[in-house]
Amino acid sequence: MTDQGATHENRRLSTKEAAELLGVKPETVYAYVSRGQLSSRRGPGSRGSTFDAKEVEALARRNRREPAVATTANELSVRTRITLIDKDHYYYRGVDAAELALNHSYEEVAEWLWTGVLRPGVVFTAPHETAAAARRAVDALPEHSGPTDQLRVAAISAAAADPLRFDLSEEAVIGTARTLIPTLVAALPPVLPTHRDAGPLACRLWARLTGIKPDEAALHALDTALALLVDHDLAASTLAVRVAASARAHPYAAVSAGLGVLEGPLHGAASGLAHRMLIDVLDRGSAAPVVADELRTGRRVPGLGHRLYPGEDPRAQALFALLEVMPKAGPALAAARDVVATSARHTDLRANVDLALAVLTASTGMPAEAGETIFAVARTAGWIAHALEEYEERPLRMRPSGQYVGLRPPQPMPYGIQRRTGPGGSAG
Repeated sequence: MTDQGATHENRRLSTKEAAELLGVKPETVYAYVSRGQLSSRRGPGSRGSTFDAKEVEALARRNRREPAVATTANELSVRTRITLIDKDHYYYRGVDAAELALNHSYEEVAEWLWTGVLRPGVVFTAPHETAAAARRAVDALPEHSGPTDQLRVAAISAAAADPLRFDLSEEAVIGTARTLIPTLVAALPPVLPTHRDAGPLACRLWARLTGIKPDEAALHALDTALALLVDHDLAASTLAVRVAASARAHPYAAVSAGLGVLEGPLHGAASGLAHRMLIDVLDRGSAAPVVADELRTGRRVPGLGHRLYPGEDPRAQALFALLEVMPKAGPALAAARDVVATSARHTDLRANVDLALAVLTASTGMPAEAGETIFAVARTAGWIAHALEEYEERPLRMRPSGQYVGLRPPQPMPYGIQRRTGPGGSAG
């Protein structure tokens, strides 16, 4: 109920009334308050919050003027507060993402993305029973299964073990994220026999990617790579996650949708192609014949160029800077420079993060598929952030209309189709 006797100028709305006016859930009204978009006040003798009617109406008008999903120039545009890409920089919630990744752990950056709050020293841990169930499910896969297969199965297993997975409140979804990500890592078969499922996530992931023991510089490079790759605006996999979340799929299912798209060779598998190219350059002693082979077959040279960055990929810059101080990365770094220099003779494309990630994996004894695993684990945090944002929006809004370009009806029935007979055997 609104305040009795209140004038229009100072009329107060209940949470339910504010939610109805804004066309959102009551939980979203409080999210607006936490972001400073609305102010609230408790009424005398009342447990619930009240909201200024004029302020709520202004926000509703603003939301109507700026649709959350719009189509411009045949491209889907979605309003988001998570990541901004601007020229040769990108930002997480307004903070330079590369700088954030260089100075904070993957878990800390993930928390920043979800909540806008940094939690120094935070470490994500997986419930023992959930991790064990996910490991059993992954162990049952055929030997030729790839890392994305394993992560998808782990996500499904974790979902089946969580009876509260349909709770889409912000607190519940973030709690799910804090256990799902380490569960994905714990489900992967370990390579390093002396590993322990404790400590920072990067340390646990390392043991699943290579049998070489890491030094501090190598672990820092892996942790930074994870943080750099947390999110990158509406990439194909992220859009799939938002579509799933728009249909109110639970976070495990939304992540599974992202993993399905990530497996495409033009998305998550790109670093594996760059890894194999670097190994080929190292084997042949020069980038020239390798680059020539790539171009001869009509393929783009892996690890070069990005349509969102006219100049340097800031993620590559940050990761290359760390690889420079890793002695074991020297040969792979030299091979990457050779590829860039050779390609520069006919193109001005710069190195992207896939090439930097390939240098990391190739110089640490990791397989070519390791880059895809790193990418998938890292991006899960971003997918959760986008799912959280989408849960606040109107359900099923991610439903574009198809532009039919086929034959206009009515068309004659195709030949060769036998009409169904009725109960008496007659064709009617």
